[in-house]
Amino acid sequence: MTTSRPSLQAWVILVVGVLTQMAATIAIAGPAFLIPHMHADLGFTLTQAGTVAAAPSFGLILTLIAWGAFADRYGERLAMTLGIGFTALASAVAVLVVDSPIWMVIVIAASGAAAASVNSASGRVVMGWFPRHRRGLAMGIRQMSQPLGTSVAAVTVPPIAAAGGFPAYLWFVVAVSGALTLTCFAVIRNPPQASTRTEVADLDRAPASEPTATGSGSAGPGSASAGESSGSPASAVNPYRSDSFLWRIHAVSALLVIPQFAFSTYGLIWLIAVQGIGAGAAGGIVATAQIVGALGRMVVGGLSDRTRSRVGLMRMVAIAAVVFTGAIAFLSLDRMPIAAAIVFVLASAVSVADNGLAFASVAEAAGPRWSGKAMGAQNTGQFVMSALLGPGFGALVTAFGYPLSFGVIAIAPLLSLGIIPQRDVDRIT
Repeated sequence: MTTSRPSLQAWVILVVGVLTQMAATIAIAGPAFLIPHMHADLGFTLTQAGTVAAAPSFGLILTLIAWGAFADRYGERLAMTLGIGFTALASAVAVLVVDSPIWMVIVIAASGAAAASVNSASGRVVMGWFPRHRRGLAMGIRQMSQPLGTSVAAVTVPPIAAAGGFPAYLWFVVAVSGALTLTCFAVIRNPPQASTRTEVADLDRAPASEPTATGSGSAGPGSASAGESSGSPASAVNPYRSDSFLWRIHAVSALLVIPQFAFSTYGLIWLIAVQGIGAGAAGGIVATAQIVGALGRMVVGGLSDRTRSRVGLMRMVAIAAVVFTGAIAFLSLDRMPIAAAIVFVLASAVSVADNGLAFASVAEAAGPRWSGKAMGAQNTGQFVMSALLGPGFGALVTAFGYPLSFGVIAIAPLLSLGIIPQRDVDRIT
């Protein structure tokens, strides 16, 4: 196991990756905070306003894998620069069609489709610049960007819209995305060429024909992307055909994201309607849960570096998710506001703790030539599951109430325990 420390350049690139992902998150999540403005001031129906708010996520789902493949082929710097640049461009165009719900949906969806590049490429560049014993921490920090970006959007978007309407928000996205476009072009560098190796679980052993280790071949900083230039046979092998590890991690993540989105989507109304907590206090609890969850991703990622096992820690997170989701189901039986507030923050933090672990595992198992596509597939599965969960959990609550509905949700992390691989797979040095 290498003990080399990440370079200063690696940390700078991580910071830029986090900021760029936050900018992309503001572009994707921002319209949801404008639903009251669209309904009251622009005359949109709630259905039209909700469709505009969901449009960036829809565009994101359509292009995540394609952007990942682009990053694999042409490098992270170009993918991130073009993607966040196109996000700024689409937001500027949206200013011209702000009075048309149909054109707003199309253009805002295009903005989300462009922003998807950051989801795949920023994770890929972080994994390429950090050695394995620091990747968990680095990916945990990178994964903080999405809840932080959502928090920034929640704080800034409503007052911006109140002052200047939807166009003011769009120009805000143009300014932030434009600044990050220039920053990505100036600072981001494709990772040094990586050698490859494979550490495969006993249950998921790679074919004998696949090499388990290669020589060095490391280039200096700023060289071509590993995915672009690595010529190792191991990196050329399709990791989805080599073993079942990636399929398992994708399935586990899809299951573990179910309680995460149940809490983030319905947590506020649960605190208000079931626990009798005031709207202001409930909003503060949800915001606290977001911050604790963001910090939790970093802590768990660092622990995975120390324990040298991502899947082992993922198993512990899944067990904790079962316990805390079950606790939320129990607390739904009666009003216990203080206990509910504490457990909700802990449950929300646990529900997002696996994100960094899963993305690090996916990137390592995919190898330098496949990590962009694999992380795109990982994100796609999670967003599709979250899209299904919105109406699905609402229907459950309507039919059976909160206690039974959260009890059903607890089954998802329980099922994931039987799918989590026994050992990590690493095809990146």
